[in-house]
Amino acid sequence: QVRLVESGGGLVQAGGSLRLSCTVSGGRFSSHAVGWFRQATGKEREFISAISWNGGNTYYADSVKGRFGISRDNAKNTVYLEMNSLKSEDTAVYYCALLTYWSGSYYSPPPYWGQGTQVTVSS
Repeated sequence: QVRLVESGGGLVQAGGSLRLSCTVSGGRFSSHAVGWFRQATGKEREFISAISWNGGNTYYADSVKGRFGISRDNAKNTVYLEMNSLKSEDTAVYYCALLTYWSGSYYSPPPYWGQGTQVTVSS
């Protein structure tokens, strides 16, 4: 059974930084791209970043480009999302997911999701 666990969320002041982690077990982590999504209260889920299986390709939504950085450590089965210059509009539950297909801003519905981690940015 594939399992994804996010961690690293919390409360931070505007302008601050957080690093989220997504650790995957039970699957061929090193063979899959991984995406980060977020969902704010009352809004649709947003696809914000992705990284290919070897880290060679990345994607960032315009809303986070230049502020967030994605990376992975296949030896640790973990993907990271470094979030800098945080804004109040970044407040959301952040999820990671294994991507079976991804091209730019398009992705196939992921079969496996984490439970999410809350990020709250106070202004």
